[in-house]
Amino acid sequence: MALAEVMGAGGQSTILLGGKAVEYRLVPSRAARKLRIKVKPDGIEVVVPEDRTDDEGFAFVTANQGWVTEQLERARRLAALRRPEKRAHGQVLFQGESVPVKVIRSERWRAPNRVLLEDGGISITCASGSSTSPGRSLENWLRKQARDRIQQHLDVVAKRVKRSPGRVYVMGQRTKWGNCSALGNLSFNWRLIMAPDHVLHYIVTHEVVHLAIPDHSRRFWLTVQSLCPMADRARQWLAANGHRLTVDLADLLSTLE
Repeated sequence: MALAEVMGAGGQSTILLGGKAVEYRLVPSRAARKLRIKVKPDGIEVVVPEDRTDDEGFAFVTANQGWVTEQLERARRLAALRRPEKRAHGQVLFQGESVPVKVIRSERWRAPNRVLLEDGGISITCASGSSTSPGRSLENWLRKQARDRIQQHLDVVAKRVKRSPGRVYVMGQRTKWGNCSALGNLSFNWRLIMAPDHVLHYIVTHEVVHLAIPDHSRRFWLTVQSLCPMADRARQWLAANGHRLTVDLADLLSTLE
């Protein structure tokens, strides 16, 4: 199938590729030694060495259009998977379920902010002049729920593995759900309390097993699977939904006051 090209300004073009319009841009490069195609969700870039012509760049796309079409679809699927989910303000994930959140400002309230889970929702009661934001109070409450639930899973799994951790930390890591240090200390991400309980159980199991088996050998994975039969399902949930746990709580509650 031939490609049709409509040239725009500054090397920007639109290509009809598989019946769809695709943004196409030529990128001259002194460092490049060969023609190269970069595929992005919104289009493609063709890196053109200084000793090659623009026409050769277009011909290169033509010769590889099947591969380009396939990679474009893949890039779009991945972008859709990683895109933060749009959620209504006032909803937060808790143990895998989306629950409503309400903020109550009270002139009569004199105590520190109070967070309660009741009637299928979360309420945050604050004094009218409280210096602690509802978002901070909600995070503190979620951290406490995470620590309590993590400890419950730890008590069960550590007993079965016959290993005890040194220190246990509940933190706000940006890139990890859990970790086992060389000293035998365990750390877990508090946002796991937003995930279904079987996901939290899997992460705890994974790190506790590392106390006995520090590598990711076949023996390690067989041990994890024996202690956590839903391990595969938990990994799949995190791969598809992990981005949903990184919601900004302050932004989430901004329209509720």
